[in-house]
Amino acid sequence: MTEQDTGPIDYLALEFPGAQLKGEGLAILVDLVDRGIIRLLDLRFVKREDDGSFTALAIADLDGDGVLDLAVFEGVESGLLDDDDLSQAVSLVAPGSAVGLLVYENTWAGPFVSAMRRVGAEVLASGRIPATDVIAILDELEAAES
Repeated sequence: MTEQDTGPIDYLALEFPGAQLKGEGLAILVDLVDRGIIRLLDLRFVKREDDGSFTALAIADLDGDGVLDLAVFEGVESGLLDDDDLSQAVSLVAPGSAVGLLVYENTWAGPFVSAMRRVGAEVLASGRIPATDVIAILDELEAAES
């Protein structure tokens, strides 16, 4: 992976209350990777135990139904996430719940950023606005217009 060809790297931490991991949304993740929109660098699931410790969960059959949900991503670990990251993420949820951590490259942006660099532009900042914030602002604007 060269810097020139690399898109922005993002992460998500998803809470699964009661460690109820279902495969429904996972098909979307597979689709995003298959279409080359993202490249998954790390995918880890951990469960917070009652004593505050955590246990890594195998991603091959997350919901325990015997169907291999994400076997295609088994072993996807770049090394960017370490035990401290897992501990911090799992501390955000209640005992008995699980956290899914994804680190991914926005591959769609790599060619654009590379093209901009070739013409002398540089990325000065990158950020993320939470979708819930955008929705709330749009709702306020819509209400004000009514």
